[in-house]
Amino acid sequence: MDENSFTEVIGIAAGVCTSISLLPQIIKIIREKKAKDISLFYLIILLVGLGLWTYYGFLRKDIPIIATNIFSMVLNITMIVLGVIFKKKE
Repeated sequence: MDENSFTEVIGIAAGVCTSISLLPQIIKIIREKKAKDISLFYLIILLVGLGLWTYYGFLRKDIPIIATNIFSMVLNITMIVLGVIFKKKE
């Protein structure tokens, strides 16, 4: 494996790990139907950052950055929606 391929694999692995990091929290919220301890402000700031990373990926024409950050944005938006839904029920 050449250096560029190795670097790309590391980048993809880092993006996947970062992307799936919200999954355990999403699963917990769905199971418990509670979101009182979730900071919506944090999630909104994170969403802005992910949007900027996605834009950066488009500027660089870097598919791994684009794909992993779009997936992260989808999970983040899911967390925000669940947070709003379940905070209203508490």
